[in-house]
Amino acid sequence: MTATASLITSRNPADPSDVILQIPAPGAFAAVDAVERARAAQPGWLLGGAAARSAALGAVADAIDAAAAELAALAVREVGKPLTEARAEVARTAAIWRYYAQAPYEPVGAVHETAAGPGLLLSRRRPYGVAGLITPWNFPFAIPSWKAAPALAAGNAVVLKPAPEATACAQRLAEIIQQAVPAGVFTVLPGGATEGNALVSAADVVSFTGSTVVGQAVARAATARGVPVQAEMGGLNAAIVLPDADIAQAATHLAASIAGYAGQKCTATSRVIAVGAALEPLREALAEALRAVPVGDPAEAATVCGPLINEHARSQVGDAWHGLCALAGGTVSDKPGWYAAPTLVEKVPVGHRLLREEVFGPIAALLPADGLAHAVRITNSVPYGLVTSVHTADLNTALCGLDRLDTGMIRINAPSTGVDFHLPFGGAKASSHGPREQGRAALEFYTSSRTYTLSTAGAT
Repeated sequence: MTATASLITSRNPADPSDVILQIPAPGAFAAVDAVERARAAQPGWLLGGAAARSAALGAVADAIDAAAAELAALAVREVGKPLTEARAEVARTAAIWRYYAQAPYEPVGAVHETAAGPGLLLSRRRPYGVAGLITPWNFPFAIPSWKAAPALAAGNAVVLKPAPEATACAQRLAEIIQQAVPAGVFTVLPGGATEGNALVSAADVVSFTGSTVVGQAVARAATARGVPVQAEMGGLNAAIVLPDADIAQAATHLAASIAGYAGQKCTATSRVIAVGAALEPLREALAEALRAVPVGDPAEAATVCGPLINEHARSQVGDAWHGLCALAGGTVSDKPGWYAAPTLVEKVPVGHRLLREEVFGPIAALLPADGLAHAVRITNSVPYGLVTSVHTADLNTALCGLDRLDTGMIRINAPSTGVDFHLPFGGAKASSHGPREQGRAALEFYTSSRTYTLSTAGAT
């Protein structure tokens, strides 16, 4: 998929000759117009009441369930998501809308006693107006949904600017949502940087997921306007494997989080830190597990590692492993589509890009550590801090020994990938900017708190 000044073209990553969509880019003025139409529609959406908003979000969930097979097939075709993962994403998307369908009935404030004298003090949360959402291609239904559903539940209108690579998925999702909400309340704005910049310049609250460079620019632009902003910008996630871990289970989890969806997740594992005696058995077990990962057509239910999103992405992965010692993988396919084998490398030089940049592909570096403290230092040595997985049989280590990790999420004896949408999601350092996403945290982000003082006139 590419976006130029005039045309957006979407291609199937498994078969680049398959053109899914080709439309003109709407431009900056269209973005501003979409925001203004949303701003005009928002008061009616809010004043329609909690029951109407709840019913609308519930209807979206039902419609997604009804169209599940079609949506999964579209994700397979447009973004190369393996069929089993695509089905799981669609199911999670429906669950997200169903979860937030209850949110309009939640309390939006509290009543307090005054410090002195008669009267009341009230705090109340109110929507900002128009939420501008900028989303990536790798979760084309779930990420727009976990941003849009809480924004709508709180009474905002939404303008969604999806990644160009996921335009068809976003348009189909919009068709479903627009059947349930009033005109203007939810709009999809196709395009690239021009449209995204215009949206950030006009929206009342901004949520972004994507690359670090773009996310930091979005955060600066929104902050300069005094607009609330959150930005999720990826990770360089580590898995710490201690000697007492179940090595076979750890290898299975790590292979899934390295190679699943060709490593194209911000929560994917890209550094494997083997502590002490865990190194030798893990080296063999993980290399074998990665070689066994089913690679191929994402339309096949058995496929775990499908194609990279485009030719540039595959080139980036190949450049990252070039010249390194590969324990598994390190090859690309000569068949149509942008495929790369799940890869594990070792003896990576200090300062290598794999140890400082997010490559976003099915590749990980195996690193030795002398002990847990050393493993924590290695984990924290990168600019990112999204998620760390820790594999150990020692509950004390899991609960007490990991407080020094500079990551927003820690997963014990589980893959680094995986999101619980009813809990806060986000990282530390360059991984995240602003408040957390998902769960109740999202409802707070899309609303502002106001304090009301009610005094009794003429009280003595």
